[in-house]
Amino acid sequence: MRNEILFSERQKFRQWWLWAIFLSIDGLFLFGVCLQVIGGQPFGDKPMSNTGLLATAALMLLLTFLFSRCRLDTTIKKDGIYVRFFPFHLKWRHYGWNTLNKAYIREYSPLAEYGGWGIRLGLFGKGRAFNVSGNTGLQLEFTNGRKLLLGTNKPGELAEALRNIQQLVQ
Repeated sequence: MRNEILFSERQKFRQWWLWAIFLSIDGLFLFGVCLQVIGGQPFGDKPMSNTGLLATAALMLLLTFLFSRCRLDTTIKKDGIYVRFFPFHLKWRHYGWNTLNKAYIREYSPLAEYGGWGIRLGLFGKGRAFNVSGNTGLQLEFTNGRKLLLGTNKPGELAEALRNIQQLVQ
């Protein structure tokens, strides 16, 4: 097995407060649809049209569904690192070991360094980040000077996989 999988991780957004926000907004718009479109009573002081309310409720439900499908997949093989942030990356992104200067596990502050979670652009030379939760990640520093941080909830397993193929910088 020349290019077997040495490490694999799939992460999804599981923060309770995030889902509480999404579901509250969805519930509010569904309540508005029931009240105004079905019940005939205006929803709010300055109600939007029934078409506008239905379209907004449908858009919010669609966004919640798309958000529920978001996931960060990270795979380590002998020829490099494969990453996909679905549905934004339909194809895997491959980063070969020959394109990296350093690869190491580090703790980071998602809000302070990258402005949150998701596909993020860090300030002050931090580079990009793909993360969905937590504050630990695999920092990649490329030969061209760019940086990419991949969030992980399995730092120990990831470090072990990188040590096994001698790619982890301590």
